[in-house]
Amino acid sequence: MLTATYSLVSLSVEQASVRVSLLSFQKYMQLQLRHQQQLSLVQLQFAGEWLSHFYQNGYWRKIDQYLIPAVRQAAPQADRLLAELNSLNLAALDSVNMVQQRVLTSLGSAMQQPAALSAAIDSFCAALMARLEKEERELFALARQVIAGDAWFAIAHQLLAQDAQARENRRAGAKVLPFVLPADGAPLATLMPAPAKRQA
Repeated sequence: MLTATYSLVSLSVEQASVRVSLLSFQKYMQLQLRHQQQLSLVQLQFAGEWLSHFYQNGYWRKIDQYLIPAVRQAAPQADRLLAELNSLNLAALDSVNMVQQRVLTSLGSAMQQPAALSAAIDSFCAALMARLEKEERELFALARQVIAGDAWFAIAHQLLAQDAQARENRRAGAKVLPFVLPADGAPLATLMPAPAKRQA
């Protein structure tokens, strides 16, 4: 089915973009934290805001908006897989909460150590990368088996509409928020702004 193929290709492109952003953020933070002895509040805030951005942005992915609801409706037996995907999300959320709690208190000796923040970031990225891999390996295969042709047509229509809106937003000057690794080794939180709030 051409609509199924188009939809899965579009979703794969989005997956690749998320993966690149996660790895770029992880690499940037590792480079910045490697030789530090203590963390500043600004550094904690920067990390916490970007972790929260990545986590919240997951709910706006095309997979979460269109593919997972279609799979859930077409295949009740998918509950186990969807629960596993959700558990990886919760593992990532634990890391977000840990960093944000330290931002609020800014007193925890454990998170004042760069190694602790680096470990939290690594855990967050590992959980989301594992989810991406499971989606591509298991969810996509299941979707091909259980989603009917008319449902694929509806998904493809929604993806085309969302892509058209994204192009319009770019023409209108809307900010795009992937994390791109700075090329010049700029200091933490001086080059990248905090993630903008998504408009309701």
